[in-house]
Amino acid sequence: MNLDLVLDTIGAALLMLGSFLTLAAAIGMLRFPDLLSRLHAASKPQSLGIALMMAGLALSLREYALAWTALLVVLFQLVTAPISAHLAARAGYRTAQVDSRTLYADEYRRDIAASLREARRREQREKAERKRRERLERERQAKAARKKP
Repeated sequence: MNLDLVLDTIGAALLMLGSFLTLAAAIGMLRFPDLLSRLHAASKPQSLGIALMMAGLALSLREYALAWTALLVVLFQLVTAPISAHLAARAGYRTAQVDSRTLYADEYRRDIAASLREARRREQREKAERKRRERLERERQAKAARKKP
């Protein structure tokens, strides 16, 4: 048994396992009922699936340039997948796509309530400022009308 056969066999096994995990992620995206479950299916097994496929590809082809490129692909995937899943989950929560009653811990509820209170305060301040400006304008116009003979 030579080294090339062993590396090809390991590479093929990694490619198959990575493909299976990516397929499982795709099936999870279709089958899971809610947004957060779908995001979990999209980010967790898919990231590992791509890592395994890139490792299998690097072992099968055995080129240094390809191995470094595959490593960069895996690193980029591992960095961006959790961030994009987090942002999508947060956007889904803010647009009421997530039922907060089904969550074990709801840490965003307090943040959203605070931002809503701040938005109401800002709106009230703006409304009070508009009224003040309108009152000043009416007073200025009344003063100008009294000056005209």
